[in-house]
Amino acid sequence: MSVAEAPADCIVQHRVRVRGVVQGVGFRPWVWRLAQAHALRGWVRNDSDGVDMLLQGTPADMAVFARALRSEPPPLARIDDVCWTDAAPEPLRAEFVILESAQRSAARTAIGADSAVCPDCLAEMFDPAARRWRYAFSNCTHCGPRYTITRGIPYDRARTSMAAFPMCPACTAEYADPGDRRFHAEPIACPTCGPRLSWLDAHGHLQDCTDALQAVVAALRAGAIVAIKGLGGFHLACDARNGDAVQRLRQRKQREMKPFALMLANLHSIESLTLLDADARAQLQASARPIVLLRKRGGVDALLPGVCDGMARLGVMLPYTPLHYLLFHEYAGRPAGSTWLDTFDSPALVMTSANPCGEPLVADNAEAVRRLGDIADALLVHDRAIVVRCDDSVLQHAGGQMQFIRRARGYVPRAIRLQADGPVVLAVGAHLKNTLCITRGDEAFISQHIGTLDNAATRAMFDEVAQHLLGLLQVQPVVLAHDLHPDFHSTRYAQALAARLAVPCIAVQHHHAHIAAVAAEHRHAGPLLGLALDGVGLGMDGGVWGGELLRIEGVHCERIDHLRALALPGGDRAAREPWRMAAAALAAMGHGDTIARRFAEQPHAPAVQRWLNSGATIPGTSSLGRWFDAAAGLLGVCAAMDFEAEAAMRLEALALRHGPARPWHDGYRITRDGLDLLPALQHLRGATDVAEAAARFHATLAAALVAWSLQAAQAHDLGVIALGGGCLLNTVLATTLRAQLTAHGLHVLEAQQVPPNDGGLSLGQAWVARQHPTSIH
Repeated sequence: MSVAEAPADCIVQHRVRVRGVVQGVGFRPWVWRLAQAHALRGWVRNDSDGVDMLLQGTPADMAVFARALRSEPPPLARIDDVCWTDAAPEPLRAEFVILESAQRSAARTAIGADSAVCPDCLAEMFDPAARRWRYAFSNCTHCGPRYTITRGIPYDRARTSMAAFPMCPACTAEYADPGDRRFHAEPIACPTCGPRLSWLDAHGHLQDCTDALQAVVAALRAGAIVAIKGLGGFHLACDARNGDAVQRLRQRKQREMKPFALMLANLHSIESLTLLDADARAQLQASARPIVLLRKRGGVDALLPGVCDGMARLGVMLPYTPLHYLLFHEYAGRPAGSTWLDTFDSPALVMTSANPCGEPLVADNAEAVRRLGDIADALLVHDRAIVVRCDDSVLQHAGGQMQFIRRARGYVPRAIRLQADGPVVLAVGAHLKNTLCITRGDEAFISQHIGTLDNAATRAMFDEVAQHLLGLLQVQPVVLAHDLHPDFHSTRYAQALAARLAVPCIAVQHHHAHIAAVAAEHRHAGPLLGLALDGVGLGMDGGVWGGELLRIEGVHCERIDHLRALALPGGDRAAREPWRMAAAALAAMGHGDTIARRFAEQPHAPAVQRWLNSGATIPGTSSLGRWFDAAAGLLGVCAAMDFEAEAAMRLEALALRHGPARPWHDGYRITRDGLDLLPALQHLRGATDVAEAAARFHATLAAALVAWSLQAAQAHDLGVIALGGGCLLNTVLATTLRAQLTAHGLHVLEAQQVPPNDGGLSLGQAWVARQHPTSIH
């Protein structure tokens, strides 16, 4: 029975509130179609709380609608909560309609993340008869930019950077048609009314060319370096198979050794360079389109000279914007249709973030000319403003599961659900790999990767992101949280803001935050054992920590034990020059008189030898990262690092090349001074097979950490262990730890929704601050 045929007393009316990622994802037209299909009347609209609707119909139709609402949402939607209430009786409406957005006092909804172009839009782009044939800004409610173009909510065109582009009559008709997939697609555009590409020389002068895409591909084929404007910033691109072009990019960007990521058109081409399994395929093709680190096939370094020499993995990604796809379409000769995409032998394009000298991503056209003119030979720009800088996300395989290295585009501002409601906290992260975290209700919103806060430009971005996220979420913090280190920019920012707002400001020890981040995303409330393994963090005793066993229960953190400390000859310099850590290890073994001879190519080796042998007090560290450096230095793998964790990554690559190995049974000691790994380094001192030595070092380290953790778990009656810290990005170590700790009966928690490194610290800080007595009361 339809609603028109039903007696008045058989009609029920409900108000329905839906919260989650339900704006900018085609949710209202989907509800409209659903209501039409089930003979319901009423209305649906966006507001700051999510999606609000009035439904009028029979109980049977309402029940079918309710089931579909939960089970069949649009592909980019995420429903967190549906609240049904009986509505005050209203006259029966003539139909079901979509209303204009309504602004409420405070936001509780969320903007969706940027999403890769969908198959329907691709089909139009590659159809010569379609009006968006080869248009570089095609999108619909199922794809396209969201976070990076949005200034505020409700998510409407007027609050995005698309407000500068009035819609033409054809786009207006699509935008207004509930049956069209572009209904209220806020970034809707076409060649008549939307953004346009421009081709500039390195000085910013507009070049006279009939087709910018054709000019880009010609330049890349000729070995040029091109700056390309994307969703959240610029990329620097070149032909990855052109060793001269790659080397010029390294020289100009001052990036001597750090690996580059590649973009290829399809999985077929990626599989020719890397080992692909089902999980990797799914992750590469997900709407977020992250960079995924995959094991290289043999001979890749010869095919791609200078891209990632000596590393075990290659970072690859698929195209995610229409512009990216059109570049490959141009390479392929502009075929009609989409079938070419699956079989095309794609060029490999270096696509590296355009952030010279460790500064934030370049996002503005004029800024690109100013900051990239000495790096790029030419620039491909467009006139749609980037509101929010957002780098590519990076993931890797870690023993059967995907693991974040950098969480940014495609995932931000996706919320992480917390165990319970609580106060609004702004947690400001640490100094390296900085992110921010804002809590609202039972959700935590982690910002995109900001970077290292050691220059004015990155600090300015830090401020921008904090203000933008607070504005987007429409909240004001009642608690601030920061790292224990007093000299970090993030610490000073939190303290100044807390003073201005007259709210509490809570310091959270670095490794407590690492473990708390894992507990937060797993919604673990009880006590647990934390194994924190990283490069550096200020300890509660003022020392440099990094290899810690902690007992954590909410705000309470007890340091149970730590790795034996190694001297830091040269302080921070020792963290950049592994040969110095190897020298410290040699001195600790009683072989200090061999340092100058062993490291004869290092001009400071004689002075370091004298210093270590003098008996002078040298600050030390319990950092596992520095033990990795010592091992790499002893094996001659890496004397000085060009980028963070290079030594450990090269050591891991050797271990992976060798394959599984037996631990040295005498490779560690658990003593009153902590877990001592010097016996393992003794084995490395005279090793001749470097790959085997690296593999056995990893196996011994894992065995030592497992034995150490099991002893502590038993002593403190703890059955849950959380693994945190940047060293957990070592897949050999992380995979072995997980398997062996689980086999011994411990419940293992690991970072899954945020990186285990400092990129996840802000979540841990927020989790601790929420439970602090100051916050509760």
